Amino acid sequence: MDFVLDYISVNTFWTILFMTHALLAVALLGALTHQAAAVLSRPRAAGSAGGFITRFRSVSGPSYATAVCVLWVITFILGGWIYTKYRIYVRIPIEQEGFYKTLGAFELKEHLTTIGLGFLPFYWHLWKNARNAACDSARKWLTVVLAGICWYAFLAGHVVNNVRGFGL
Repeated sequence: MDFVLDYISVNTFWTILFMTHALLAVALLGALTHQAAAVLSRPRAAGSAGGFITRFRSVSGPSYATAVCVLWVITFILGGWIYTKYRIYVRIPIEQEGFYKTLGAFELKEHLTTIGLGFLPFYWHLWKNARNAACDSARKWLTVVLAGICWYAFLAGHVVNNVRGFGL
């Protein structure tokens, strides 16, 4: 990492890492939201044009499974790397200011994203065997749970960033 710091400042490096993490999180959020909308909606009638909402939820669920798994793992790894800076430069001042609910929300985010990481092999297996009708309910609800975890993590991360700011 020292060779990188010869060309950019430490703050620029962490900002790039944080922004990459945030952009990957948005991509993950979009993929899971599309997929969850697809599994929660009734199938679209053949030949019907539909409006924006109909087209939004009419994605091919199985085609998103690998992308969701890869995005989750990469976003998780980058988040873990950023966590080292968070523990020192963000968490301690937030504790000193007494924002314990904010810290608790972030702690819950950490736990939920780790649980989601553990669900990924099951999620991937269920979507790669999407033709198995016996797993439709499990596939549907696991997708919805992962989308819920992703939304919570995204919002909790924004709250912490808004309370303290990154790298301050």
